[in-house]
Amino acid sequence: MKTALVIELANLPEEGKSFEGELDPALYDLPKRDAKPAGPLYYDLHVQRFENELLVRGFLSSAFEFVCVRTNKEFIKTISIEEFANSFEIDSGNVDLTEALREEVLMAFPAYPRCDEADEPLECKIDERYLAVDKDPNDGVDEAPQSTSDDRWDALDQLDQFKD
Repeated sequence: MKTALVIELANLPEEGKSFEGELDPALYDLPKRDAKPAGPLYYDLHVQRFENELLVRGFLSSAFEFVCVRTNKEFIKTISIEEFANSFEIDSGNVDLTEALREEVLMAFPAYPRCDEADEPLECKIDERYLAVDKDPNDGVDEAPQSTSDDRWDALDQLDQFKD
């Protein structure tokens, strides 16, 4: 699988050229607690040169594993950019489009990923027990789940390095 999409300007015909393929998902290089790529970056692009400018138009798509902000469940959502369009100033040589394609997909990430917007939607309902934390018990909301330990300092007591 390709790791970069490099356009060789010397071999680009005047009418432009279509490029289709997949890029290795390692190009995203996201932090561990962020979304995880669930497949390659698929592209179907038309590239054309206009004097000192390279016009790139087409379709981008990549699947990611997100964590729902409501249910904390993992789900797969495909980010698709139907009408990608970007232009690049050029001199001569080669133009690497990889970073621009990567950034375009990342900018299309949902701000608050929800599992009901997944490729295979799931029920996205908050557990009502967690809404009871600051509610009046007389409102008809079940009580919030209780901690398994009454001693709030138990976790700190477990840390040997801080004991005298």
